[in-house]
Amino acid sequence: MSHPIKRQAQPALGSTPALRAADVLGKIVFIGLLSLIAFTAIPYGTAEVWWKAFFVCAVLILGIFWLIEGLLSKSWISDGWSLVPPVAALLLLSFLQTVSLGNLRGGPPAAASSPTPVWNAISVDPYQTRFFALQLLGLLLTAVLLFRYGSTERRLRAMINVVIAIAVASAVFGLLRQTTQSAAGFGLPFISPDQGYGQFINRNHFAFLMEMAFGLTLGLVAAGGVKREQALIYFAALLPLWIALVLCGSRGGLIAMMAQVVTAVVLFSSVVRIGKVSSKGSKLVNIARSAPARWALVLVLISGVLFGTVWLGGDQLATRLEASRTELSANETDLREGVKRNHVWATTWKMFAAHPILGVGMGAYWAAVPQYHDASGVMTPQEAHNDYLELLASGGLVGLVLGVWFAIALYRRTRENMRSVNRFRRAASFGAAIGIAGVAVHSLVDFGLHIIVNALVFTTLVVIAASKPRWAIEFGEERHE
Repeated sequence: MSHPIKRQAQPALGSTPALRAADVLGKIVFIGLLSLIAFTAIPYGTAEVWWKAFFVCAVLILGIFWLIEGLLSKSWISDGWSLVPPVAALLLLSFLQTVSLGNLRGGPPAAASSPTPVWNAISVDPYQTRFFALQLLGLLLTAVLLFRYGSTERRLRAMINVVIAIAVASAVFGLLRQTTQSAAGFGLPFISPDQGYGQFINRNHFAFLMEMAFGLTLGLVAAGGVKREQALIYFAALLPLWIALVLCGSRGGLIAMMAQVVTAVVLFSSVVRIGKVSSKGSKLVNIARSAPARWALVLVLISGVLFGTVWLGGDQLATRLEASRTELSANETDLREGVKRNHVWATTWKMFAAHPILGVGMGAYWAAVPQYHDASGVMTPQEAHNDYLELLASGGLVGLVLGVWFAIALYRRTRENMRSVNRFRRAASFGAAIGIAGVAVHSLVDFGLHIIVNALVFTTLVVIAASKPRWAIEFGEERHE
């Protein structure tokens, strides 16, 4: 059933040279964004400083094109601005944490003859905090540009397909590594056998990418966001994603996948709309939407996923799960390394208690942790292995409030989109919400969003979940139910 949009008399997009140039620049920016997402997945997920700097520079160049396009088209405004203020506020907080405060923190005064001035800021490592701010600026600008240039159904589909294609390629690469690699260097020089998975040095970072694409694909297909003749292709994409997620051995990834299944079933009724069906069909749909039916489906799906995961993972999975028992154990070895998750979390909480309002500086966790880490010093944690605790320690209560603000704004936009009259809009938001739910659960025990490609894909999911396509008065598209 189609609902044609009433078209208003407007000038054609290419009616003037300025508008034609703006149209070309808009296409360049959108294609550049998709290409950048694909590129950041290649060099270890863009984990090294040089590649992170390249990402920031590339986004800023695309931002310059955006400004020029806005001057030509006389419009910079796009959808999704309700999500910008909390991120912009966190960006401002990060910058303020690097401002020199003189000797306000009570440290010893610098000698008058000292040739090097003392940089006494809120952040323990102002350089890293500013670098964090630059990366956050790049991600924020990426979101703004995707909202601006990716808000039609055709372009949203392109974004979804790029994310799925990148994840499938990474999964296949990981499976090839696992079955054929015997020496260091497998396309990338620092990749060694039995280390990491896919192109990632850390298997948990790989799992983040898999679960985001897995949730997006699952939701898109389950909610009818693809044509029937194309559904088989998306089902085929789910297989390598699931296999690689199981075989990579990430315990947090497996927990996140289970949470995604539960999320999919719980939210499914909100995206199913009853159209013109027969009385008998309506009764069947109502039964399927009932709470007992949904929870029965949850149990069936979890049982199936668990059985398949155990069967596929085998001894390797059992070994990883057995290791998790000691990971959270309160017993300490004679070495007193203090790097188990429960020890790291306790250390992070001490850090927050010492700096409860503004934290120790975004990105400065690694520099502040030795002061609170009660261990031998043989090993020192570089991350909190819990992004919520790390946000609390790095940004204090102010940072936590900004994070909650962003989560609430995203929830409201996603809920509204999942109630849309357009089937694709509902399905896309549904799939993105499942992917985001996986990240939210996995971030309780890992730090996968510290890797640029994961943060970039997560940003893309946020845009997919929250954007409202222009059903195209401008682009001549129609919406279908």
